[in-house]
Amino acid sequence: MFTPLIFGSFGMQEILVIALIVLLFFGGRKIPELMKGIGKGVRSFKAGINGIEDEINKEIKDDASLKA
Repeated sequence: MFTPLIFGSFGMQEILVIALIVLLFFGGRKIPELMKGIGKGVRSFKAGINGIEDEINKEIKDDASLKA
């Protein structure tokens, strides 16, 4: 099976190198702000997905009640 290099498995050394580059690029003070922003984005995405699922379930229940 062919696996592209960019999607290959990451070992501990690769993760440490990436973390070091991020630390050097953003600095120690910006990383907590960056992680906070990422967390807010993930929470917002999950809330949007849950809202869509709720709407779909409501439509399914409404359709089922109209057919009955």
